[in-house]
Amino acid sequence: MDLLLGSVMAPISFGAVALMAAAGVLEAGRKRFDLFGMVVVALAAALGGGSLRDLLLGRPVFWVAEQAYLIAALVAALATFFLARMVRLPMRVFLIADAAGLALFTITGTKAALGLDAPWLVASVMGVITGVVGGILRDVLCNEEPLVFQGPLYATASWFGALGYLGLNGLGFDAAIAALTAGGAIFSLRLVAIRWQVQLPRFKARDAERGGGGE
Repeated sequence: MDLLLGSVMAPISFGAVALMAAAGVLEAGRKRFDLFGMVVVALAAALGGGSLRDLLLGRPVFWVAEQAYLIAALVAALATFFLARMVRLPMRVFLIADAAGLALFTITGTKAALGLDAPWLVASVMGVITGVVGGILRDVLCNEEPLVFQGPLYATASWFGALGYLGLNGLGFDAAIAALTAGGAIFSLRLVAIRWQVQLPRFKARDAERGGGGE
């Protein structure tokens, strides 16, 4: 089972890095950034969440310990940059890449925390941090309101999938099957939320009634 899980988690991790880097380039492209700017945004998107997770868990930062992740992010960023110059890529390509990256990063983050015997709630939060922080950095660098703070379900989908992964593990499901099932649920939930604009309630304060004389 460990061998099967390892064979699944490795491509999931690299796929997450590549997809988030690609999504970063597409977002930066809408702002007309140059090549350097796009690479900076792509690296922040691809490596930011996992870096914060590793710092919080007190373990070596993943792309410093294994530079293949950094190389994968750079290759994906450059490939997307030059592809976008030759082919018009619609907005839905960014949304699909972002949703896939969210799903994959959430699972790898949750699994990394479990590997250090983190409690289930901490492990789920680490999964969400891994999934959403890179997107927050990407949006902030592009001077956009982060997707995670508004619009269709984002962090909620991530946390739902992280808890689902933990639940399937607790029920004795094969870890690789649990990872693929929970990741697919995150991806599907995010796309469904985008399609039908499923959102959490927004804060809306009532105007205080003002009396005639008192405070």
